[in-house]
This record gives sequence, structure tokens and C-alpha cells, in this order.
Amino acid sequence: MIRVLIERHIAETLESAYEDRSRKVLQNAVGAPGFVSGETLVDTNDSNHRLTLSNWRSEADWQRWFLSEERRELMAELIPMMDRDEIITVWQHS
Repeated sequence: MIRVLIERHIAETLESAYEDRSRKVLQNAVGAPGFVSGETLVDTNDSNHRLTLSNWRSEADWQRWFLSEERRELMAELIPMMDRDEIITVWQHS
């Protein structure tokens, strides 16, 4: 199993629109082959800073979702709401 850490920062005043769209992305990821679980955390010092942690059966499963047309279309709605590029890190147990 791998863990994928996605760090995003939302532009001011777009928090509620971002919440709706990001929830849609996670809901669609749940149906992707190899998805195990996921959660989103909010920085206690900066409410526009979000961290999504998802667990995947394998890196191949994550890559299939990451490169999918479905995710690309969903992210096309989400990206304009962020004031920085998302940072994605893939982790595995040592």
C-alpha cells in the first residue's frame, strides 16, 4: 500500500466553492480501482491550506487515477481556485 499526500492552498474567498469541488474529486476517487481510503485536513494556522491524504493499493493504481481523464476534468474546475500549484508526494512503508 502507498499513501499519497496532496497539499493545496486555496485562493481567498473561494473556500466554499473549493470545498464543493474537492469533495467531488474525493468522491470520484473512492470509486477508482485500488483506492483504499482518504481524508482531508485543514491547517489550524491557515484555513486555506489543505492536506489530503489518500491510501492506494499500489502506485500503479494511484497513477491510473492521477492520469485519468475523469480526474483531469475534475481538477480543471479545482485548479483555478488555488493560488499555488498543488504538491503531491507519494509515500510507502520502509
